[in-house]
Amino acid sequence: MMVMSTTPLAARRCVPCEAGTPPLAADQWHPLLEQLHGWEVQDGVRLAKEYRFKDFLGAVDFVNRITPIAEAEGHHPDLQVGWGRVLVELTTHAAGGLTENDFVLAAKIDRDAAPGRPD
Repeated sequence: MMVMSTTPLAARRCVPCEAGTPPLAADQWHPLLEQLHGWEVQDGVRLAKEYRFKDFLGAVDFVNRITPIAEAEGHHPDLQVGWGRVLVELTTHAAGGLTENDFVLAAKIDRDAAPGRPD
């Protein structure tokens, strides 16, 4: 039986994973996904969200705000940048799927980097 932490996702820290770390099963990641807004799990192995902006500069600025968050957590998203949009995808390669780290980083991106956040 998995014990869920009561600490909000954005207040948690990513933990280093090594090859062989087991990915979360759907019944484990579902409660984590419910704590996020606008994110979806794709193919059971990727957490994704697309952010929209008024222009290319806004999209690039967003990527630049994500960078220090990802570096501080030691967990790095795949980013696809286009005019007025950024697709953020998270997975834990060492686990071959989703871990709590993916949900923690998603929450931190929404809290600390997303448009409309307090400066």
